[in-house]
Amino acid sequence: MKKQHVIIKSIRHITHDVLQIDVEKPKQFRFVPGQATEISIDKEGWQNEKRPFTFTSLPHEDYLQFIIKTYPSHKGVTNELLKLKKNDELILHGVFGAIAYRKEGLFIAGGAGVTPFIAILRYLRSKNKIGGNKLIFANRTKDDIILKSEINKLLGRNFINILSDEKVRGYSHGFITEGCLKANMTEVHKNIYVCGPPPMMDAIEKFLANLHVDKKTIVKEAF
Repeated sequence: MKKQHVIIKSIRHITHDVLQIDVEKPKQFRFVPGQATEISIDKEGWQNEKRPFTFTSLPHEDYLQFIIKTYPSHKGVTNELLKLKKNDELILHGVFGAIAYRKEGLFIAGGAGVTPFIAILRYLRSKNKIGGNKLIFANRTKDDIILKSEINKLLGRNFINILSDEKVRGYSHGFITEGCLKANMTEVHKNIYVCGPPPMMDAIEKFLANLHVDKKTIVKEAF
């Protein structure tokens, strides 16, 4: 796909370090829930600085949405995004992504790794097919949980949060463990969807191997 310039329709914080950016949708633009695109900023010196971000809007909607964790200290693309406003322009460079929904399963996410799952869960909700899908979501603190209220409405008791850096009543503390995965996998969860930082991904894959989960049932993508 050739690069396309799009205008920002709205931009706002949804957590202390996460932006939600809605942009206009080019004609005939197609993607599947779970996919991403490379984005750069239409600003001198930044047009070729591309970074991958997941679509969190749905294919039938008339806009594109991205939920993006920012890292101001890196002085990179996400820091520049913090300086943008409505009517500024971004550049889309192509659609890609390994995560696509198969059947009901267990979703495992770390931090911003939840973004492809947001699109998938929103899509399933639109089709009344949430079913027995379950999400284990690892974050540092309660304030880091992206779209906590929305996901809770989608999944209810099948939304499990684990916090590594603080102890909060009603939330598990620590990290995702093999025991945690074993306790949350049932016959309903024929597929395992994993997205997060590489160290987390490595650990999860080892746990799943120990639990004799067939590699063919694992859908994964690191960020």
